[in-house]
Amino acid sequence: MNIYAVGGAIRDELLGVPVKDRDYVVVGATPEQMVAQGYRPVGKDFPVFLHPQTHEEYALARTERKTAAGYHGFQFFYAPDVTLEEDLARRDLTINAMAREVRPDGELAGPVIDPFNGQADVRDRVFRHVSDAFLEDPVRILRIARFAARFADFTVAPETTALMRKMVAAGEVDALVPERVWQEVSRGLMERKPSRMIELLRECGALARVLPEIDALFGVPQRADYHPEVDTGVHVMMVLDHAAARGYALTVRFAALTHDLGKATTPEDVLPRHIGHEGRSVDLLKPLCERLRVPNECRDLAVLVAREHGNIHRVMETGAAGLVRLFERCDAMRKPARFAEALQACEADARGRLGFETREYPQAERLRIALVAARAVDGGAVAGRFVDRPSLIKDAVRQERVRAVALVLGESD
Repeated sequence: MNIYAVGGAIRDELLGVPVKDRDYVVVGATPEQMVAQGYRPVGKDFPVFLHPQTHEEYALARTERKTAAGYHGFQFFYAPDVTLEEDLARRDLTINAMAREVRPDGELAGPVIDPFNGQADVRDRVFRHVSDAFLEDPVRILRIARFAARFADFTVAPETTALMRKMVAAGEVDALVPERVWQEVSRGLMERKPSRMIELLRECGALARVLPEIDALFGVPQRADYHPEVDTGVHVMMVLDHAAARGYALTVRFAALTHDLGKATTPEDVLPRHIGHEGRSVDLLKPLCERLRVPNECRDLAVLVAREHGNIHRVMETGAAGLVRLFERCDAMRKPARFAEALQACEADARGRLGFETREYPQAERLRIALVAARAVDGGAVAGRFVDRPSLIKDAVRQERVRAVALVLGESD
């Protein structure tokens, strides 16, 4: 029995980036032998075991055969005579198809085992498929796109791009289940340069299948006097990358990606100003979130930002009463943390355009100060003055909040 560390750990070691965890492959063993040595079986589709001390996962070497459409359509074969090279051959990219032997003490030993020239592709910064078996698993398109967001200086080999386009044309991407699409897209959004994921998906035609609402934004004109980049898709990518550069949460990055969906359906007579695109964005965003099973916290913030980002951008000209109405629409009094994330997304939107990357965004500070004042109003004390007229409580509380906001901003109410 021989144990090897495989995949991403070897790749990251060669790239000089921190290795977070390792994947292990066991060659020459049966499930019974693994159990006899104290490993605990946990695999559903094929034998995977937890190490008795470290609880890391160890998988028996295996091969696979395509039996149906989609990424579930595989039959796996494992046996003691399956070789390491046969196991590596089923992997997606050459840079993920390398291994090193693991000594009994857990340390890596010997040279990198590299049957598919992954080291050369690491050196040349190239994503290249291992074999034509790449065609069999549409998730690999999403994985390459996610890797592109993490390793932004890598390019895709032309022959691999050709395979990806072939898979899209064959309808393989359409067989992906929504949960897996969201899993890969959300992970890509959290990488260093998420616009690369969108760029790669668009290049091979997959974006139009998995995120058609985003694909439709490219080529849609913007106001040239306000968005020097002119193209809506380009603007959205800049917003997304700004949110990533600031280290914002997934909720904020998803809101950044989807805040302008309605610009793709702007009537011709209001181009390129996109009047009313906020409402159209919400109408497109809700079914998108339902289709991909987007978590509620991501959906709710994205809807809020899509609906209100124009109003938030204009708050320097908005008085205290208007600010309080904005807080009410955003449920900011009850959910200030979510409103703070909305401001992050709006700031990314404002800075996600050529020449605006380092501009000040005073709207955020104005709203933060105003919200603190509005939330400081004791609603219970105000309600106590109207115990015999409860229908007046809501308006009375609102007026107290308006006065508090006006006072802190140095404005008359």
